[in-house]
Amino acid sequence: MIYISPSLLSSDFSCLGQELKSLEENGADWVHIDVMDGQFVNNITLGAPIIKSMRAHTHLPFDVHLMIQDPLRYLDDFIAAGADILTFHLEASEDNAGIMIEKIAAAGVKPSVSVKPSTPVETVFPLLGRLSMVLIMTVEPGFGGQPFLESALPKISALRQECVRRGLPLDIQVDGGINSEKIAVAAAAGANAFAVGSAVFGAKDRKATIAALRETAEEAYRA
Repeated sequence: MIYISPSLLSSDFSCLGQELKSLEENGADWVHIDVMDGQFVNNITLGAPIIKSMRAHTHLPFDVHLMIQDPLRYLDDFIAAGADILTFHLEASEDNAGIMIEKIAAAGVKPSVSVKPSTPVETVFPLLGRLSMVLIMTVEPGFGGQPFLESALPKISALRQECVRRGLPLDIQVDGGINSEKIAVAAAAGANAFAVGSAVFGAKDRKATIAALRETAEEAYRA
């Protein structure tokens, strides 16, 4: 199944409630929420209290992407804030990834792991049977508006092939530089969930844009 998850990093932060309502009305599947701490990445965005305040404004699943150091320390906060999918970076938690996955799953939240462009995708293979999703970064994490890195495509393919080999129904998400062209190549490689920023929030017709992105991804994924 294809999931379109518009990234709030490209939204108007002065009216998040309205932005969430717009996404729900215009066909988004999830809401991608980037959490940055100024340490793991250079940028700083929003935290658990803001996510909690947004929860009342939409029924869409919150796809929360933690780009922070020591994510285990803050897991309870983001679970309580209303995360439905909780992604942490393997690079920030290699020593306690198993503990984090167990804790996320025990709370009824879907556990997910992300890797940076420079991290081999094979590093997540030992965890696959315990995850709901893997997020492959298609840009360097930290800022929106970066161009899609083609070097991510072999990683997506290798991950999908490993999932097929094991019979695992894992979602593979890509994040960064996704537009109507890049969603096709990412889906063809095996991705089925897409964090999309400016391509949605900068569109004049969000409903038509989300529908077109979904159609393009579905056609490429089936091919």
